[in-house]
Amino acid sequence: MPLESGLSKLLDSHFGLSLENHFKMKNIQLIIGLLLTINIACAQNPNKKEKNMQDLPKTQVQVQEGYEIATLGAGCFWCTEAIYQNLNGVEVVLSGYSGGHVANPTYKQVTSGTTGHAEVIQIQYDPKVVTFEEILEVFWSTHDPTTLNRQGADVGPQYRSAVFFHSEDQKEKATYYKSKLDESGAFNRPIVTEITPFSNFYVAEDYHQNYYNDNGMQPYCQFVIKPKLEKFKKVFAEKLKD
Repeated sequence: MPLESGLSKLLDSHFGLSLENHFKMKNIQLIIGLLLTINIACAQNPNKKEKNMQDLPKTQVQVQEGYEIATLGAGCFWCTEAIYQNLNGVEVVLSGYSGGHVANPTYKQVTSGTTGHAEVIQIQYDPKVVTFEEILEVFWSTHDPTTLNRQGADVGPQYRSAVFFHSEDQKEKATYYKSKLDESGAFNRPIVTEITPFSNFYVAEDYHQNYYNDNGMQPYCQFVIKPKLEKFKKVFAEKLKD
């Protein structure tokens, strides 16, 4: 039996029920866990959008020896930061802005939706402890990647779902798992996550860093971030920091 056919039948057997409009973390975790056991890389030729990205401002990335980096957009970076701060193997989490055409943007500029940036987190992680596949597993499990330029009440291109890859390996893995999640029916709408080469990252203002830990009693933290964080901790209990 061809590998792709066998995978399709296995997914249908175990994950026949489609999710509701909102993501279901546990099912996505199971699906990606299954896909992690299959060593397939998807080749993707550079497209016009990637070529246009070459014209964007460029920033350098400094990574500690033995660590790797990932840059992800999943809506408001306050939520995403709080989640990855608790993931075992993640050393540094910075909130900031990526993918835009304005150098050194301010929060006010980015939230105007005119700079092309997405609110992102940039993380340094130990690949001996947590893999890029697991980083993606958490990413697609903790936001809705089917809503274009929107997460809940946050609307605009700055809240788009995005993976800014730092290597061909990251590109191939993100493309592959996005495709397989779509095929599996994990969501009842197509995934619209943008997968584009990393060009720039600008650290957000100081008051955006460590936001949930410093402002846990604020209404947004209590009613938006806390429920999402608690659900993440329940589903990924075995991958949390001690």
